[in-house]
Amino acid sequence: MAKAGITTRDKDYSQWYLDIVDQADLAENSGVRGCMVIKPHGYAIWELIRDALDQRIKETGHVNAYFPLLIPKSYLMKEAEHIEGFAPEVAEVTRAGGEELAEPLVIRPTSETIIGATYAKWIRSWRDLPVLINQWANVMRWEMRTRPFLRTAEFLWQEGHTAHATEEEAEQETLKILHDVYADVVENVMAIPVYRGLKTERERFAGAVRTYSIEAMMQDGKALQAGTSHNLGQNFAHSFEIKYQTSDNREEYCWTTSWGASTRLIGALIMAHSDDDGLVLPPKVAPLQVVLVPIFKTDEERSMVLEAVARLTAGWKGRFRFKIDDRDNLSMGFKANEWEVKGVPVRVEIGPKDLQKGTVAVSRRDRPGREGKTFIEQAGLDEHIEGLLDEMQQALYDRALAFQRVHTFEAADYDEFKQKVEQGFVRVYFDGNGDDEDRIKAETKATVRVLPFDQAEEAGRCFFTGRQTQRIAIFARSY
Repeated sequence: MAKAGITTRDKDYSQWYLDIVDQADLAENSGVRGCMVIKPHGYAIWELIRDALDQRIKETGHVNAYFPLLIPKSYLMKEAEHIEGFAPEVAEVTRAGGEELAEPLVIRPTSETIIGATYAKWIRSWRDLPVLINQWANVMRWEMRTRPFLRTAEFLWQEGHTAHATEEEAEQETLKILHDVYADVVENVMAIPVYRGLKTERERFAGAVRTYSIEAMMQDGKALQAGTSHNLGQNFAHSFEIKYQTSDNREEYCWTTSWGASTRLIGALIMAHSDDDGLVLPPKVAPLQVVLVPIFKTDEERSMVLEAVARLTAGWKGRFRFKIDDRDNLSMGFKANEWEVKGVPVRVEIGPKDLQKGTVAVSRRDRPGREGKTFIEQAGLDEHIEGLLDEMQQALYDRALAFQRVHTFEAADYDEFKQKVEQGFVRVYFDGNGDDEDRIKAETKATVRVLPFDQAEEAGRCFFTGRQTQRIAIFARSY
């Protein structure tokens, strides 16, 4: 039975998601269609994800910078495939300062063009390479159907843009970001297993030579693209004249990359881990890892309990992200419900009876109700919480991995594929072309999420064409 205000997943998964966003106080709609207000609890989650990404981005040798929100429309027109891919989503500024602009300005849907124009000025010699820059920014894509975090007209993200002397260096960069930044954060911080691989020509980024992605499975069996990394080849270098002089005085075009992850990762967290009682957060991305709730009725009990609370939490600063909920105008039941809905991993309760026994009650969010509640000695509380947070982090990943494996199927033919894709991901032999992908999408709403890196060693029969092939594809419906 779900909490009041939360629709069950079985009844209406889409409404369940919206209810979690609302009841967990993550975000709300604004006065602008498709744009959301990210509330403090939701933004705090984003800060933890952002910090984990930023740390790894810097560890791989990149530095942060910032580029303008507004882009001359002529910049987008320089890369034909790029503008064609983004044209339906572009918002333009045509009037400012009370006058019509001589040239419309585009609100950035992504920044390859303006950064390419900048790199053309910065790069002169092989000594200037590689250029490894990331920016944290907002972008706007005029989406027709929006949903908080998953697909909004405006969203927050990071976008990395690099320039290299050789094709090999650009390819290494693209894959390094996918594995060492995106997959590492999503799997080891957010506790969500992913499939990694190459996008097909139909699914690659507009203007890229190759696009790689990580794909996460949500509890309804759909895929969510959790991060993409693009090898842009020399396409943008040719469009924006990004050239360098080699050590032997030849002029060459650079090889560039771009890559990004956004606030849709919060949507991934919700749909991968949460339940009918509310949000469930892995401890590494929980703004509050522990809430301690003192229980008292009289002023005398309050004084004794709060004295014990001060003693118990004396060493918590810097060790846990915690809060003492000593609000005396709310019932214990209300407090427990609030922190459960908001996904706080560990709740500790202590009252007069606990003082007498030298114990506290500890509840873990990933196991709601009595199953997750234990009584432990106060003396070992710090170590118990520390171990419990580690255990919960791993348990959530293991649970998501088990779900992913159970809901990843194989299919020998198209009829079996149609049945299986209703339930999750389908891993199949596939040698079809873009037209075949279009037909499959039209008939099943499923697309190739990735051509996984672990391709088949032996040939098999394509589920769609019947031809022999060694190429493996993972299909799924997606957000």
